[in-house]
Amino acid sequence: MPLASVNPTNGQLLASYPEWDDGQLIDALERTYGAWRTWRHTGFDHRAKLLHAVAQRLRENTDDYAALIATEMGKPVREARAEVEKCAIGCDYYSVWARHFLQDEPVESDAGRSYVAYLPLGTLLAVMPWNFPFWQVFRAAAPALMAGNAVALKHASNVPRIALALERLFRDCGFPEGLFTTLMIGADRMNGVIASPFVQAVTLTGSEDAGRKVAEAAGRHLKKCVLELGGSDPFVVLADADLDAAAGAAVASRFQNAGQSCIAAKRIILAPGIADAFLSLLTAKVEALKAGDPLNEETQVGPLARLDLRDALHRQVTESIAHGAMPVLGCRPLPGEGAYYAPSLLDRVRPGMPAYQEELFGPVAAIIRAEDEEDAIRIANDTRFGLGASLWSQDVGRAETLAMGIEAGCTFINGMVKSDPRLPFGGIKASGFGRELSYHGIREFVNAKTVWVR
Repeated sequence: MPLASVNPTNGQLLASYPEWDDGQLIDALERTYGAWRTWRHTGFDHRAKLLHAVAQRLRENTDDYAALIATEMGKPVREARAEVEKCAIGCDYYSVWARHFLQDEPVESDAGRSYVAYLPLGTLLAVMPWNFPFWQVFRAAAPALMAGNAVALKHASNVPRIALALERLFRDCGFPEGLFTTLMIGADRMNGVIASPFVQAVTLTGSEDAGRKVAEAAGRHLKKCVLELGGSDPFVVLADADLDAAAGAAVASRFQNAGQSCIAAKRIILAPGIADAFLSLLTAKVEALKAGDPLNEETQVGPLARLDLRDALHRQVTESIAHGAMPVLGCRPLPGEGAYYAPSLLDRVRPGMPAYQEELFGPVAAIIRAEDEEDAIRIANDTRFGLGASLWSQDVGRAETLAMGIEAGCTFINGMVKSDPRLPFGGIKASGFGRELSYHGIREFVNAKTVWVR
């Protein structure tokens, strides 16, 4: 089946690419593995020089890349520019710090000398999503390449132009031919790629279902994998919070990228006494959001990436309303062409509703009213997911104590959840396992090799 690039604002076909046959796929993986066998012997200075060049090229061509993102998956162009800049920052970070993170680590033992050496594994298969089509790739590829690995990218099938642009970017900046390669195949062929002797490890950012399939295949072939899966992040507002600041952050977190973010504030959990006041502030801020053409500088909410995603979201919303949730704003597709959905608020969300139990991957905020502070933390943990959480209180010490009880890979106090190259990122429970970013991320795909010398 061809890989189609479709503009989500109007449904028009932008480009179509034939899917590779088995011979093309095997040849590409063999070339990537061959490039790695040379790359692994290069020094950190050379790797850093090339990665710095990538960062520079990203900054020089930010507007072009941002327009490509906006056109192919619908992200507002202002957000797309910020995504490209974040990729450049990630490249700079690892080009500076990779040597330090991976230097030989002396360990005292019964040897005359013993240490741990961190050596590259080989080709990393990166299965990446469309929602942050540049950043998700770079947060996997930058540390992997600096560690001496190769990268085979299986990008989401609806962003093939972005996938090919990324391959050209690395090649044009001097990385060896094939070291970073894009695989032009569908998701149904992942098992064969994971089984390939030319692939040594897998990282996936995507849905819970995709993660289970990749983990099963990686386990069958005894290959290391890292999974960053879905999230239904709680955004807990306690009675002593700065309500205006919290409401502003809730809007930014929930509605950026049209709500299509694993770490968006999907469940807004409110303490009693402030719930009505907070909802009033939130409603005013959401009403002010401007939906429209993602290429327009004033647009804050673009379309969803595909029509089927919009329709699935609407089914979750209407079913939640049928079970007693109260629509405050939106809760409907916007009229006209394109995969647009109105910025929406659902109040009185309770257990048993899709808005409570499932991940809503779009511009819909679910409001859940807690009975007290203890109940708010209970609700925060009442989910199979555990990616991120945000907790708001002016008593920071108390908030830190409560944060330790939230089951998530990260908890942000008085701030919205975000990824940062300096901090490890990843989830627990059904949100996956393993970590990206920081020194934790670069060490996921290396051989921590013990060397013992008499």
